[in-house]
Amino acid sequence: MPTYVYEIVQPDGSGGPTFEHIQRISDPPLTEHPETGEPVRRVLQAPFIGGSWSESAMHKSTNDNKRLGELGFTKYVKAGDGIYEKTAGKGPKVISRDAPIGPGDLSHLD
Repeated sequence: MPTYVYEIVQPDGSGGPTFEHIQRISDPPLTEHPETGEPVRRVLQAPFIGGSWSESAMHKSTNDNKRLGELGFTKYVKAGDGIYEKTAGKGPKVISRDAPIGPGDLSHLD
């Protein structure tokens, strides 16, 4: 369940002290502090996503064909007009718009 940040609403309408509250996404936002009963409002926060999500880290990981194959991904690179060649993972070596693959073509993945 996500953790939401709430702030206590001061009598003049300004924001006061903040606190975190864990609740389901489907639950309605709190309108009063669970312990004190003071009026509160939810504060918008940027989501936190752990891991290496920098531009250079993502570029490096997507360009590492061996690693993509180990993770179970298949990567095709455009080799011409309507022609794609496999560079990582399992699947047909070449995909062409003139010879589309069918379900039977996937039974002998290499």
